[in-house]
Amino acid sequence: MHKLAHFCFVSAAVYAFLGMALGITMAASHDHTLTPVHAHLNLLGWVSMAIFGLFYQAAPHIAGRRIARIHVGFATLSIWLLIPGIALANLGMTEGLAIIGSFATILSMGLFVAITLMARKSNVTEK
Repeated sequence: MHKLAHFCFVSAAVYAFLGMALGITMAASHDHTLTPVHAHLNLLGWVSMAIFGLFYQAAPHIAGRRIARIHVGFATLSIWLLIPGIALANLGMTEGLAIIGSFATILSMGLFVAITLMARKSNVTEK
């Protein structure tokens, strides 16, 4: 397995575990204030990172490139900013971190769009 894909899968598993733990904690306490945190952690952390891992495993000619490592680093940073940012916003403290995390998340996904387009073009020229 490619190192970058492995990092994505390990990250996805950790985010899934944390999302499940938060879900169980909310259910046990009957306090669902952080439901958006739970949802975003599962969707961006578990699902997106797992999909990135699948993509980079299927496209090793892209996974070895610097732009792929930048993407995964930026996607990770986005999660680390957005998840606590949503929690702070839902608790009525501040929306600043959620706003920064949101912009980082969409920029990260824009980079992934560019990478997927680049992967198709480079794969066609290599065959």
